[in-house]
This record gives sequence, structure tokens and C-alpha cells, in this order.
Amino acid sequence: MAFSSAGVKNVFQKYGIVIVLILMIIVLSIRAPGFLSTTNIFNVLTQSCIFGIMALGMTFVIISKGIDLSVGSVLAFAGVVAASFGQVPGATEKYFPGMPALPVIVPIVVALGIGAACGFVNGWLIAKTKIPAFIATLGMLTVARGFALIYTSGRPVSNLIPGVTALGGRLFNVIPVPVIIFFVMIVISHILLNKTRFGKNTYAIGGNITAAEVSGVNVSKYLILIYTFCGLLAGLAAIVFAGRVGSVHPGAADGYELTAIASTTIGGTSHSGGIGTIIGAFVGAMVLAVLRNGFTLLGVNAYWQKVAEGVIIVVAVIIDMRKNAKRD
Repeated sequence: MAFSSAGVKNVFQKYGIVIVLILMIIVLSIRAPGFLSTTNIFNVLTQSCIFGIMALGMTFVIISKGIDLSVGSVLAFAGVVAASFGQVPGATEKYFPGMPALPVIVPIVVALGIGAACGFVNGWLIAKTKIPAFIATLGMLTVARGFALIYTSGRPVSNLIPGVTALGGRLFNVIPVPVIIFFVMIVISHILLNKTRFGKNTYAIGGNITAAEVSGVNVSKYLILIYTFCGLLAGLAAIVFAGRVGSVHPGAADGYELTAIASTTIGGTSHSGGIGTIIGAFVGAMVLAVLRNGFTLLGVNAYWQKVAEGVIIVVAVIIDMRKNAKRD
């Protein structure tokens, strides 16, 4: 059966990034025989977890025609504070001397709470003062990083309780816990975006904010919820980061916000608003993780990784712009 050029083009437009990911996997499996090993596959998934979790929240933000530049700094701020509540009793440079080991739920709640609070402030500023999301979140980027440095005096927070480090370990010594958390959040985020009023209004705000207001959507309320959810996931990424690394430095996750944005963009979420999927964000995160892992296995200079990522991002945006121009 012959395929028309228009049909092939349509398939590539819909599934182009999935095709690219499959081709990357095929090439790397040939060039780097160890690439498809179970250990390496788990490594790729684990490497994508931190920025992948943040990319899920970023998807909601970009669908609403916004941006959040603060998630990396929010991760660091939430991470150092949460870690200070998750230190073992005999830790050196303990932030709360004399405090016994707390249940792991305490640092988890602290991380989620700080992340959500930072996201709430972002959303409130954008919704109530009408300042651009770029400016509001750029300010939060600086403020959150500053608070992280002030809180720690520039020192890392380490000696964490087993409950925290277990979040970066493996279930039954096989499946990485960060991967489980990542996939659970993919499912939850997909349901929120596609099966709830929250998701439908996110699409509506990004598609046409004036039409959304006229149709009765409380735009201010949902913008605050969108950015709060994004911040919440940055807080979740913070506690996963703490578990994986075993400590949190106030300079942690520098540049992670750009990787989260890149994952979402590569996955097909449009910066024009109103278009995007959670599965796309996951695929975008996997493209970056596979690219980084493949470069390492092939012994390619790590600096070329940045060049390749930049090229992929630009190409993804160009494709997005061309699709939107045709739709308009």
C-alpha cells in the first residue's frame, strides 16, 4: 500500500518526536551495545526523573501560555529546608541541634509546602498584578535561590535519615524509587489535565484567555492553581533529589528550569498556548535523558551535549510555529 506524501507528513507532525526517540534508541543500541541493558535503561529513567517531574508541572504552565523560570531555585530552597528537617540526630552541622529523627513524612511535607507556596506567589503575582509570567518567575528564581543561600549560609545539608535516602534508592533492590514516583506523577498529571475541570480550564486559558473569561472561567483562580501545582512538583522533585544525592546544596538544580522547559517544548507543548500533553512532556524528557546517556556511552565531549540540546529545542519550536501558522 502506497502512502501519500501528505499522509506521511501528517504522521510525522503528530508523532515526530516519538519517531526521533525510537531512532535514537536504535542507533545507540547499535553503536553502544550496553545501551539496552536493564541497568542502563533504569539509569536513563532515573536521570530523567528530577527534571521530568518538573516538566509535568511546566506543561500545565506553558499550556496556559505562561512560563516558570523559578522551578530550579524553588527545588534548591525547598530541598535545603526539607533536608534540615530530615537529618540524623548525630549529624555534623545539624540545623536543629537536639531535635530527634523525625518521620520521613515531615521533610516531604516541608518540601511540598515550600514548593507550593512559591508557586502560589508566582500565580498570585501573575493573576492579580498582571505582570508577565517571565518577570514574576524570574524574580522568584532570584528570591528562592537567595533564601536557600541565606538559610544554609552557602553550605550543603547532609547526613539525612534513611527514610529520605530511601526515596532515592531501589524497591526490592531492583526498581529505582524515583522512577516509580515519576510514573505515578505522570498518571496523576495526565488525569488532571484530561479528566478534570482544572485541566480543561488550563487549555481554555491558554487557547484564548478572553473567551475563557467570557465563558465563566475564573482565570485568576486557575492561574494561581496552575503555578501552585508547578511549584508543588518542584517541591516533590526536591525531596527526590535529596534522596538520590543524600544531601542538598543551596546551589543545586541550577539550570534545571531550562531542562524542564526544554522537555516540555520538545514534547510538543506549544508556547502559543492551548496545546500540549503529559505524554509529550515525558517523551521530551526521555529524548534529553537518552541523548545525555548516549553521549556518555559513546565518549562524546559533554560540551557537544549542550549544542545538541539547543539544536533540538530550536527545531522543536520551529516545527511548532509552522504547525500553528497552518492552523491559523
